[in-house]
Amino acid sequence: MTGLRYVYAVCRPFEKPLQAELTGVGGAPAKQLLHNDLIAVVSDVPPQDFAEEALRARLEDLDWLSATARGHQQVIDALTAVTTPLPLRLATVFRDDSGVRMMIEERGEDFRRTLDRLEGRVEWGVKIYAEAEAREETPAAAPAKPASGRDYLMQRRMRAKAHEDTWQRAERFAGRLHSLLSAHADASRLHPPQNPALSRASGQNMLNAAYLVPRAASEEFVEIVDRTKGEEPGMRVELTGPWAAYSFVDLDFTETAGQDTETSGERAEPGARAETSGKEGS
Repeated sequence: MTGLRYVYAVCRPFEKPLQAELTGVGGAPAKQLLHNDLIAVVSDVPPQDFAEEALRARLEDLDWLSATARGHQQVIDALTAVTTPLPLRLATVFRDDSGVRMMIEERGEDFRRTLDRLEGRVEWGVKIYAEAEAREETPAAAPAKPASGRDYLMQRRMRAKAHEDTWQRAERFAGRLHSLLSAHADASRLHPPQNPALSRASGQNMLNAAYLVPRAASEEFVEIVDRTKGEEPGMRVELTGPWAAYSFVDLDFTETAGQDTETSGERAEPGARAETSGKEGS
């Protein structure tokens, strides 16, 4: 059985060359498939891994998923360096080139409209973590052992109040920063806070946001974020990017013609970056 077509992104033809010997998923070389005025960036992948039933099983293998995500992201990053790509979700697969062309034919207007909106823009991710609780009780400042039940209850109330104060302060800081950054971006998206058990990041995630910023304004945007670092004690601000505008791609491919080898609902959502690629999760 011949290989399947893995599709990384759709974009307009571009003049700048991609990096030499660019490889993607499974080490396969990435290539351009032109249809009308759009390009799909694709590579060949083996059906034993990417046919529908095989893919469902593979998506349960975290090591395989991580390697696939890295290959996928490698191609998207290379495209972002030379053009404005419309990134497709992880493991978008078609039987052959004709299936890819049919997808472009049927969704061409959606692609063009989205590419117009993203042109010349990149995504920056910003997270805020509240770390203050970890610093509230150092060995020197730890409360003495309660002498009575009344003292014990008082200490519990004081800890609860400190926790609530920290939470409210973090929420106010996150709200202020999000408003400030949104004013310097063309669009913004709030993502659900990350689960610390999955992200392995310390502290409580108070803000998990993405911002669509013109490339020309990115330096100023980064400077604004950098100035907030250390502004609020116990709050850690993390900036990632620039990325392809994953969070601002609003396309549904679950019913696209020719996509009968793709599973649906068992991968990252449309436009979502793969967590295993080392990028932030939006």
